[in-house]
Amino acid sequence: MDRPLIIGGAGFIGTNLADHRLSAGAHVTILDSFRRPGTRDNAAWLRSRHGNRLTIVEGDVRDRRGPLRRLVTDADVVVHLAAQVAVTTSVRDPREDFEINALGTFNVLEAVRHAPRPPVVLYSSTNKVYGKLDDLATVERDGRHAYRDLPLGVPETRSLDFHSPYGCSKGAADQYVLDYHRIYGLPTVVLRQSCIYGPHQFGISDQGWVAWFAIQALRRRPIVVYGDGTQVRDVLYVGDLVAAYEAAVVGIATTAGNAYNVGGGPSNTLSLLELLQLLAARVGHVPAHTFEEARPGDQLVFVSDVRKAARDFGWRPVTPVAEGLGRLIAWLRENEHVLTLDQRPAAAPGIGSALATH
Repeated sequence: MDRPLIIGGAGFIGTNLADHRLSAGAHVTILDSFRRPGTRDNAAWLRSRHGNRLTIVEGDVRDRRGPLRRLVTDADVVVHLAAQVAVTTSVRDPREDFEINALGTFNVLEAVRHAPRPPVVLYSSTNKVYGKLDDLATVERDGRHAYRDLPLGVPETRSLDFHSPYGCSKGAADQYVLDYHRIYGLPTVVLRQSCIYGPHQFGISDQGWVAWFAIQALRRRPIVVYGDGTQVRDVLYVGDLVAAYEAAVVGIATTAGNAYNVGGGPSNTLSLLELLQLLAARVGHVPAHTFEEARPGDQLVFVSDVRKAARDFGWRPVTPVAEGLGRLIAWLRENEHVLTLDQRPAAAPGIGSALATH
């Protein structure tokens, strides 16, 4: 990753990846829409730290006549993070969700396919491609749910079952990325990510729940818990995700054409109620919260089986939840302006403007 192109690079994950690679001496280009709150702050922060080794381009993956082909030609690795990221938003506007996630990814792949020296492509997919997993038996113990028969989590051999427009658009993109390796020989890798959290995450109520709960707790504002709060997710600190990206590229001879679950795994699981308890210990008060009905497409439990990533490229999560959450809260306290940001997305842009980012 000496010359990475990070699409969605001013978002949460992209900012952490860009900073890490720039700090290692790489020349990084980011393509972003700056539609999501906080992305311009992230870009300014990166520029202040790294100067001219960072190139920032505003553009839209939906526009195949935009800068994609030019930028891909100069890159050795393309990390595709740009997406519409919320299930609820996809239900409200499935066309835009499709155009950003499915069509946008197709445009990225076509740009790579036509490059003189096609770069490695890492695609940020989602555990939502596995659907609601209603057939998996769960048990409730000590106020949290768990799989009865999958103590190590859901493996990549699990059948795909797209649920919600978001699941369909991300799942279609996931499969396109894999197929462009099979049909065109492109060095592509799919990373089916679980719940990622950490600094530079401007969480909202529809996405980025760990950061959103932390932001609301520090604001002393109420949190809406959808469902009964016993839902469980494996959560992954963003620094561990960055390490996974790098390891997947180093091991591209093995990883090309493969999909990997990348999450906290069974050792880093958290229920919504447990997060409220952890926050209470960190911020000095129990965050105010109310309960509403579960949202469509929400899984009762999702835990990633991450053994394939460990076997193929030597990666596993290393940051405990308490440590990662402490880093997130420390960053929020050091950047109090985040707590005053309008968390709503900007008005939908026209073609040629931008795309939503993680």
